[in-house]
Amino acid sequence: MMKPRAPKNRTLDISHAEQDLFAKRLINLHHPASAEAILGKTICQDLLHALAYLPNHFIDLLIVDPPYNLNKDFNGKKFRRRSEVDYENWLNSWIPNLKKLLKPTASAYFCADWRTSIPLHAVLKKHFSIRSRITWEREKGRGASTNWKNTCEDIWFCTVSENYYFDVEAVKLKRQVIAPYRTSTGKPKDWDETGQDRYRLTHPSNLWTDITVPFWSMSENTDHPTQKPEKLIAKLILASSNVNDVVFDPFLGSGTTSVVAKKLGRQFVGVEIEPDYCCLAEKRLALADLDTSIQGYSDGVFWERNTLAAQQRQHNTSFRLGS
Repeated sequence: MMKPRAPKNRTLDISHAEQDLFAKRLINLHHPASAEAILGKTICQDLLHALAYLPNHFIDLLIVDPPYNLNKDFNGKKFRRRSEVDYENWLNSWIPNLKKLLKPTASAYFCADWRTSIPLHAVLKKHFSIRSRITWEREKGRGASTNWKNTCEDIWFCTVSENYYFDVEAVKLKRQVIAPYRTSTGKPKDWDETGQDRYRLTHPSNLWTDITVPFWSMSENTDHPTQKPEKLIAKLILASSNVNDVVFDPFLGSGTTSVVAKKLGRQFVGVEIEPDYCCLAEKRLALADLDTSIQGYSDGVFWERNTLAAQQRQHNTSFRLGS
C-alpha cells in the first residue's frame, strides 16, 4: 500500500511488513463473544456475519458511516448504486440488528449524503427516537457544471429512549467576535480578548461549518475514499458519551472512530470488511499512543476552521517577545 508521495505529503501509508504485523491484531468472530473479548479490537469481517456473534446491550454510543447509495470502490470492493427502495431494504437488513447491541440509554449517529438521507430517515424513524439532523459543510471536490456543487452531508442524531446522555459544554465552539460588546466599565461582555483577537464560546448548533476534510498535508489523512475527519467524530463522541463508555462503529473504514475514541479515553470496537483498511486502522491506533491531538480541538474547546493555528502562532510570537 506504500505509494510514491510528494515531500510534504503526510498521507498515511502502510508497508507490507506493517501489514503483516497489524494483521495479527485483527479478530474474526465465529461464535458469540463477550464485550470484554472484543473491546479495543478491530473485527475484520462482513458486518452481516459479525452481527450474529456480538453481545446485546454493550454499546453506549453507535457511530455509523455506511456506504452511501453511490458507485464507490473501497480498495477493490465495489458498492453499486441501487434504487431507493433497494437501498432502503439493504438498510433494513442490518439496522434493526444493530439496535439490539445498544444499551437503553445509548445514542446513535448515522451519516448520509442528501440522497441517502431520504431512505435512511424512513428506516431510522421505525427503530429510534430521532433528535436532530446535523448538516456539516464538506468543502472538497470539483465543481458541478449542470447542478449545484454538493458540499454538505447529514448526520442523523438518534437515541434508543428518552433517557440519554448529552454534554453540551463539551462541544461548544470558539468563534471570532465580529461586533464585540463591552460593559459600562469597558470590560468584554460575553467574550474573551487575546491580543488583537476576540473570541466567544458558543452553543453548538446542527449546522457545522468548522470541519476540515482530511487532505494530503494532514497527518490523519489516508487513501480511504470516504474518510471522516477526526474533529467531526470527536464532536459526536464528546457530546454523547462519557470517559470509558463503549463506542462502536460497524463500518470502520480506516479507523477514525476507534482512533478518536482512544484519544478521548473511551473504549471502542470496530467492524470493517476490508483487511487493508483494518491494518491501517490498527496503525493509526498505534500512532495514537504517541499523539493524542485532534485537528481543530485544543484545551477542551473546538475552534472555527483556520483560527486555532493562527491563535497558536500569535501566542508563540507573544511568548518570544515577552521572553
